[in-house]
Amino acid sequence: MALGKICDAVKSGRILVCDGAWGTTFMKMGMKAGECPEAWNLTRFEDVKAVAESYIEAGADMVETNSFGGSRFKLERYGLGDKVAEINEAAARASREAAGDGAFVLGSVGPTGKMLILEEVTKEELYEAFKEQSVALEKGGADAICVETMSDGEEAAIAVRAAKENTRCEVICTFTFDKTVQGDFRTMMGLTPRQAVDAAVAAGADIVGANCGRGMADMVEIVRLMRQAAPGMALMVQANAGLPVSVDGVIVYPETPEVMAGYVKALVEAGANIIGGCCGTTPEHIRAIRAEVGR
Repeated sequence: MALGKICDAVKSGRILVCDGAWGTTFMKMGMKAGECPEAWNLTRFEDVKAVAESYIEAGADMVETNSFGGSRFKLERYGLGDKVAEINEAAARASREAAGDGAFVLGSVGPTGKMLILEEVTKEELYEAFKEQSVALEKGGADAICVETMSDGEEAAIAVRAAKENTRCEVICTFTFDKTVQGDFRTMMGLTPRQAVDAAVAAGADIVGANCGRGMADMVEIVRLMRQAAPGMALMVQANAGLPVSVDGVIVYPETPEVMAGYVKALVEAGANIIGGCCGTTPEHIRAIRAEVGR
């Protein structure tokens, strides 16, 4: 059975469930500090596939790919700049094999770490890097390109355009927000939720949203603000399992699966169409969210 389009599934009234954190699981599997997660697509393919499978088994309607830092700029730091296509294609293939024909695969594209405002990179260089990554993700089997954890509206727009103009994939664009001392929400580069939505939509994004940075409670308000800015858009939210705290020198995320699932109704009422997790979330969190969506 063909999956169709994510936007069509949302328009039909479905609330879709996305996956949770990958890095959290990789660390439990032995990933060392400073190791390149994306290199696992080549060296530990079955382990990468197993992470995607764990989220499918938990009830996710879609899984991302292990390619958040898969741009040329990020991979060059590990001496892997010549393997961009190979790494991203393998990332998508791992998630595709796990998802089969029953779930969507979202090709994860994170920020490059280069600042346009500081002239560390040109717009043309960014475009080519995002194009290279997006094309490889589509080739590996991605249904959509998920430009995520963005702070700079211009970089986000370039990434969206590169994916839209060079693949047939739907394009998602999500931003990460901090809470200011005044109590409102802005990205590191100062964008409000409305400004972030406007930048993504103008570039051609099919789905917009917020991920990382905040726990479920704050995401309810962020989603409400995004819904006001984009009444007809599909909205995606991937919250952290609360804000990180240090316990005996170890960083932990305090929100249990039950706590996160307890916010699902409020998120849907605020306007969320796709709900998943980010840092600190596990298949157990996604299973709880799936159960709450089902109710």
